[in-house]
Amino acid sequence: MSRHIQVTFDAHDPRALSSFWRDVLGYVHPGPPGADLPDGADPLAAWDDFLARIGVPEEQRNTKSAIEDPDGRGPRLFFQQVPEGKVAKNRVHLDVRAAPGLRGEERMAALEAECDRLLSLGATRVRRDEPAPPLSAGFIVMEDPEGNEFCLD
Repeated sequence: MSRHIQVTFDAHDPRALSSFWRDVLGYVHPGPPGADLPDGADPLAAWDDFLARIGVPEEQRNTKSAIEDPDGRGPRLFFQQVPEGKVAKNRVHLDVRAAPGLRGEERMAALEAECDRLLSLGATRVRRDEPAPPLSAGFIVMEDPEGNEFCLD
């Protein structure tokens, strides 16, 4: 039997980092437990109201955040606040599949376009690895706003 997974990020600012990854992946912030949010409602505002209502002190309201695939196919991403900063290269990273099925210059052009979009969201470009058939179709290495490496693949 297969298992569902959740990918957890350590973060200084869980809300901001989850919002970045929400926009990268087209995910959504789920509403608080028992909340039936109307269309167009801001789930983060609903969380603020919920946490205030149950007595969570304001300084503790940004210690956790999560995003989910609205289609239910991808893993849930969870963001937890930690005091320490990132000090080394990730041993695990996400590959954002931005050019499935494309090859050569068409693929790299699609990756560059996505790279530009992610730069506008706060990502940092690290390097571009050119296609090297048959083992690599080419990719772009990036970092999220807190320095976590990921690849546009």
